[in-house]
Amino acid sequence: MGCGWQQSNLYKMEYIVDAKNKRLGRVASEIAVILQGKKSPDYEQNQAGKDRVLVKNADKITISGNKAKDKIYYRHTGYMGHLKELKFEEAFKRDPNKVLRETVRHMLPKNFLNQKRLNNLKFDA
Repeated sequence: MGCGWQQSNLYKMEYIVDAKNKRLGRVASEIAVILQGKKSPDYEQNQAGKDRVLVKNADKITISGNKAKDKIYYRHTGYMGHLKELKFEEAFKRDPNKVLRETVRHMLPKNFLNQKRLNNLKFDA
């Protein structure tokens, strides 16, 4: 048993990301890098990372091309014939924070740290 200070508590940062007039994918990838802890000097791949992200103006994110009408989100209820579709335009009108959160979730590694990292993502109301 050693005694001493814990280095892990020193580098806790909170980043504020203004998403106004920025592209959805660009903002999401920037947030995913921060949530993984890759901008921190004590980055470890098997740790969730201590950095937090606060997103402002998520409702003012832009997308290019015809993605608003062409992009479709699918989910399945588990019953036969129950494949649900939701266009990006409708999903963004309902909850732009959820659209950005799901985009970030898909950019993070698919492992048990995914949810712990997403808990550090907050949205300005």
